[in-house]
Amino acid sequence: MICMAIFVGADHRGFELKNKLIEYLQEKNIRVIDMGNFEYDPVDDYPDYARKVADAVKKNPGDSVGILICGSGVGVTIAANRYSGVRCCLGFDVGQIKHARENDHVNILSIASDYFDFEQAKSFTDIFLNSEPKIEEKYIRRLKKLDEAQV
Repeated sequence: MICMAIFVGADHRGFELKNKLIEYLQEKNIRVIDMGNFEYDPVDDYPDYARKVADAVKKNPGDSVGILICGSGVGVTIAANRYSGVRCCLGFDVGQIKHARENDHVNILSIASDYFDFEQAKSFTDIFLNSEPKIEEKYIRRLKKLDEAQV
């Protein structure tokens, strides 16, 4: 694993899965920073947690990653990708997550709690954390183009 910290956040639909995932990571002696929500709140808003995780990853480039969880995974993915330097993908398969981390330098993984259980979330997280971004010129060139596209 290449990161120094993992920032994790979730709304009410991802709250239970977030807590289980944090416990799982801590048992593996991985540094996890819980960005909320800290209590179940059925009327909380996913953009709040996406912002917190995206800001934290942005402020710690190269040595941190994030995990966001909401019911569909889509809302937090959209919200996180609004921040420059953030590349968030909605994970649906370990192969896709590995590819996204290595080739697209994804630094935040989104998990859909309504569609994936704890065992699947663990495998998604493990592959995300154990895959390293490729540093060949073509991958760096593509990232620069993404950065230039942000307005």
